[in-house]
Amino acid sequence: MTEPRSVAGLREEFKAGRLDPAALVGQLGRRADETEDYAAWTRRLDVDELAPYVERLAGLRFGESPLWGVPFAIKDNIDLSGVPTTAGCPDFAYTPERSAFVVERLVAAGAIPVGKTNMDQFATGLVGTRSPYGPTRNALRSDYISGGSSSGSAVAVKLGLVPFALGTDTAGSGRVPAAFNDLVGFKPSRGWWSTRGLVPACRTLDCVSVFTRSVADAVTVADVVGGFDPEDPFARHLDFSDFDSRETRYGFWDPAALPSMDEGYLALYEAFVARLPGAPTPIDPSPFLEAGGMLYDGPWLAERYAAVGEFLEANPDSLHPVTREVIAAGRELGAADGFRAMYRLAALKRATEGAFRDMDVLVAPTVPTIYRIPEVLREPFHTNARLGTFTNAVNLLDLCAVAIPTEPTPDGLPFGVTLMGLAGSDYALLDAAARLRGESSGHNGCGGSVGIAPAAMG
Repeated sequence: MTEPRSVAGLREEFKAGRLDPAALVGQLGRRADETEDYAAWTRRLDVDELAPYVERLAGLRFGESPLWGVPFAIKDNIDLSGVPTTAGCPDFAYTPERSAFVVERLVAAGAIPVGKTNMDQFATGLVGTRSPYGPTRNALRSDYISGGSSSGSAVAVKLGLVPFALGTDTAGSGRVPAAFNDLVGFKPSRGWWSTRGLVPACRTLDCVSVFTRSVADAVTVADVVGGFDPEDPFARHLDFSDFDSRETRYGFWDPAALPSMDEGYLALYEAFVARLPGAPTPIDPSPFLEAGGMLYDGPWLAERYAAVGEFLEANPDSLHPVTREVIAAGRELGAADGFRAMYRLAALKRATEGAFRDMDVLVAPTVPTIYRIPEVLREPFHTNARLGTFTNAVNLLDLCAVAIPTEPTPDGLPFGVTLMGLAGSDYALLDAAARLRGESSGHNGCGGSVGIAPAAMG
């Protein structure tokens, strides 16, 4: 196998004539054949399906096409024209005539879609095991879970099958798999990346996300896909804010106030916080954690039922048993429940906004623990719920976030932290993440590097 390449590295090879896209796609296809037991894919495109994407590159100007020839993978709840979208449920499958907005933008920039990736069915799960296509295995420790619901997308990137992959993120699906597979996982502000062409989980909260091996690659993708989509009723015009990434004011969740974490993960989090530049401020995690608890213990379950409840009622045996039980619980929630939750969430949002007066970036552990696949299969509910402890609140509170890897535990288990910022601070947040990782984001706001938390990118 050749070593995995970054987007920037591929462009250098293409420009120098050392590699052509058709040869690259062939290489990656052979690598995918060798890793089938990871269950990363629901469907890979064949040679005939790939040919039009490769051939159209001849009509694109390399300098004006930032993703010219770069392969990518698509979570299977995001539409690719002419290829079935299953959302992890074969009986639900439909074949769209038009690609999702974000996919259209990537293809217009020269990117080559190579396949659809495995996922927790209907994006309901953070584990990567709730799929009829099989549990997706962790790319680093195959007996452990990959995280979900964007399981296959993360594993495909870490295995070097694609330089980047699209996921989605409602409760943490674009960040938990990043932490478990030693990747960068970027979840933009709601409404910046269009969700048109996405099978919804909670439509008011859903985001398209991206997995990459570097912050710079995440910025490249964001530059291409970000933008207002007038056909998406949940798109919005964002006023982007900025802060000096060289003088970032960091806040962090006080480790002493956090729910139980694995001892190794807690030690890594405390070490990361101790190395933050400046004078970081401890932040009470309580309002964030309370908001996160509302996602599955409150009326947003009803929104999941609104998305696929009709299909569930007509085809109950088509759903994974755990997925069916989770979504069906949304039947019992009424409008009054929804309004009461909205009122409480508004109060929590005001409290968390106040915390950002004293900081630009909030640092938190991405996950409290990791499980082996059999552990999750034996106890699918509690294990899944625990994984979302630190991630569930982000979309409810209208924050953007980027998960970045840190060093692993002494026994080699991957770990990562998440940086959060107010909506519209996406680029500044990515700049800060790049500096903490000792890289340049490629964005003008990032000047130099700090490098407090190098990660083994493998």
